[in-house]
Amino acid sequence: MATNEATLAGNKEGAVKGKTTIADSVVASIAGIAAREASGVYSMGGGVSRTLGAVRGKMSGSDDSARGVQVEVGEKQTAIDMGIVVEYGTPITETVGNIRSNVSEAVESMTGLDVVEVNIGVLDVHVPGADDEEDRESSRVQ
Repeated sequence: MATNEATLAGNKEGAVKGKTTIADSVVASIAGIAAREASGVYSMGGGVSRTLGAVRGKMSGSDDSARGVQVEVGEKQTAIDMGIVVEYGTPITETVGNIRSNVSEAVESMTGLDVVEVNIGVLDVHVPGADDEEDRESSRVQ
């Protein structure tokens, strides 16, 4: 967990001092949401993680924003690893550059942590129409 010393202004006598702790899962969620905002990202995580996330999402009605994201958080810095699936035809180097920028900006502005690295593994390429066949086959099985 990250621990940041925080000074909160609020009373007339002076500032109130305290300690703020940011859980690793919070940093992972922020990074996951920021990464999904980059154009060309189809999904996050590898095959097993996507499948489990889809099942979890259908059961709970929510999306797992930290899926495919691992973080290492220190007191003042964080390193982020993530796996993505890109849309076919998307320039990968441009997409990962946008992801790094989005993630770094979001995590730093929301948590105050210094993002020292964002490592991205491109795990797959999504071809439009390929999932349509899989969805039809799985609906027949149910």
